[in-house]
Amino acid sequence: MGTTTAMITGMITGMTTMPIDDFILRAALAGFMVALAAGPLGCFVIWRRMAYFGDATAHAAILGVALALAFSVSVFAGTLLTALAMAVLVSTLAGRGWAMDTTLGVLAHSALALGLVAVSFLPRVRVDLSAYLFGDILTVTWGELALIALGSVLVLALMLWRWRALLAATISEELAQSGGIEPARERLVLVLALALVVAAALKVVGALLIAAMLLVPAAAARVYARTPEGMALLAVALGAASVVAGLGLSLHWDTPAGPSIVAAAAAFFAGSVGGAGLVQALRR
Repeated sequence: MGTTTAMITGMITGMTTMPIDDFILRAALAGFMVALAAGPLGCFVIWRRMAYFGDATAHAAILGVALALAFSVSVFAGTLLTALAMAVLVSTLAGRGWAMDTTLGVLAHSALALGLVAVSFLPRVRVDLSAYLFGDILTVTWGELALIALGSVLVLALMLWRWRALLAATISEELAQSGGIEPARERLVLVLALALVVAAALKVVGALLIAAMLLVPAAAARVYARTPEGMALLAVALGAASVVAGLGLSLHWDTPAGPSIVAAAAAFFAGSVGGAGLVQALRR
């Protein structure tokens, strides 16, 4: 742990002249935990073309925040249950042949609007919605870090446990069934993993940017990865690098931390695509 702490501190120190404090360490660890879970899950989101699915689940998190505050329960629990309910609803509708592009758009924006309206009916609760919309990683406490770590570890465990089955069901549901794999069960695993990531990442990048943390590092990794496992590992590495770069930018330029992390991930994506294009041009 001491070596890890020194490494994280050294990386961020190299990007900013500000003194390193515990809050920065907690923020970096929280970001790393989210990157660890979002990397492999983001690969499946891309392979299965579930980008809008992730948006709908993430936007439901605001409704979960409102319900948690209204009933005085843990925001993590409220977010997790609401995101899981939305994910199950979307998965069920998809299985019944609904036009999912329209349905997902309606559900995503409706859940977000309902959450924002619901918060306005809580006069006794003072809450900064921007912290839930765009994240507030620099205020993560040790208790919240423990919850984020728990959610991320559970997602990673699910991914490792069902990796081969998930890959088979992603490539071809018919072939997966012939091999004794139930595609509906694998979809349920992805639904549960997605809900856990939404609950874990809400404090880090916020409901509006969770889908970006799933998609952008994985999309950047796809450019150079030759195997599914390689893409997942590279997505985790790029996600972690985005956390370090984003926190450094936030501390140095006083920009919002969550959006800065996503902006750094976008820069890595642009660099990977541009680098691949340059390599191809040189080969020609």
